[in-house]
Amino acid sequence: MARRRLDQVDAMRPIKQAGVVSTHTILFFAPAAAAVSSNATLLLLHVSREGFFFISSCMLTYAYSRLSLRDGAGLRRFYWRRFVSVGVPYLCWTLIYFLLLLPTLHPGSALAAVGHLAWMTEIGYYQLYFLLVIMQFYVVFPLVLVLLRRTRGHHGLVIAVAVAAQLAIAICGHWGLLPSVMETYEQEDMLSYVLYLVGGSVVAFHLDAVHDWVCGHARLILAGTLLAALAAEGIYFLSLHGVTSVLGSGSDFLQPSVIPFNVGAIACGYLGGVALARSSRSRPTKAVVRAGVDDAFGIYLSHMAFITIVIWLGWTNLNRTVPWPLLCAATVIIVVTCGAVLTELLARTPLAVPLTGRAQVPWPRLRRHDPSGPHPATERIPEPAALVAAAFQKNGT
Repeated sequence: MARRRLDQVDAMRPIKQAGVVSTHTILFFAPAAAAVSSNATLLLLHVSREGFFFISSCMLTYAYSRLSLRDGAGLRRFYWRRFVSVGVPYLCWTLIYFLLLLPTLHPGSALAAVGHLAWMTEIGYYQLYFLLVIMQFYVVFPLVLVLLRRTRGHHGLVIAVAVAAQLAIAICGHWGLLPSVMETYEQEDMLSYVLYLVGGSVVAFHLDAVHDWVCGHARLILAGTLLAALAAEGIYFLSLHGVTSVLGSGSDFLQPSVIPFNVGAIACGYLGGVALARSSRSRPTKAVVRAGVDDAFGIYLSHMAFITIVIWLGWTNLNRTVPWPLLCAATVIIVVTCGAVLTELLARTPLAVPLTGRAQVPWPRLRRHDPSGPHPATERIPEPAALVAAAFQKNGT
């Protein structure tokens, strides 16, 4: 039996993507003189990273909840589809960023250039490390499913262990107690995000109950998230002014103080997704939300290319006359728009899958209305998920 679409979780994608683009825009366009305020903003915006992993694991678990370790053919299809939809775009965009930046790298020799490309592939160029993390999760995902099935009545304990592990890793990272390999690859290590990956999978198992609770406690969630944000900012300023860094430091990759805010912000994102996915929305609003969902991955993959290009065009010089928050807001709009246009164009070419993670879709065609046929407004348009499924069936995967 076909499972229903998780439109409210899908609608979280453009919200999360706006956070990712905003984070990288502030990193490149906020002036050094505004480091205190921009870093305080980034402290909270980094939740877009954890939100990415939560959404990915939730949707993956919901789609593959019946996957079995004993089904060799099913496992092969699972890993092949994950490679096609994530691994191939990762490799393609790593090469694109390498070629884009090659004129500024001055590698000195072809061998040095190849070495730099291998290094970029290993660590994930800028935002692409997200995909390295999620691909690690794909590797162990069947085992995660087995664990959650066998502990079905004790998922609260599973979440408690994940919270403890997330706190322990963050605290050990702050005090330099992690093994050297974990410190070196902390950003690219799946264990650094264990709470959000496991949490997304657990939520998928109890989606109806979680949905009802979150929607029924919206005010409590909003208030709790606001208090958690204020607490995280307070700890940041305590460390900044040398009062104490026991609770965390602004230079830490993982911030224990931000974990409560991250959880609350993801819940708020879910509420936002519910609001955007309401059936009562107007047709134009639904179209915009659908486009935002479809283009989110393409925007994520390409946005650093557009940020690099506007830097080359001298856009950063504007911060001398334009307040940095306004400059960053304008940059986000430009980058997201360019990313969406590029994604829509690429999705209509044979490069759709490797460069956008979407199946190729046809160019829209203008047709005369046939009075004897169905009205254009009532014709059914295939959903992107159905197009992807059809593409896989066609290719025998």
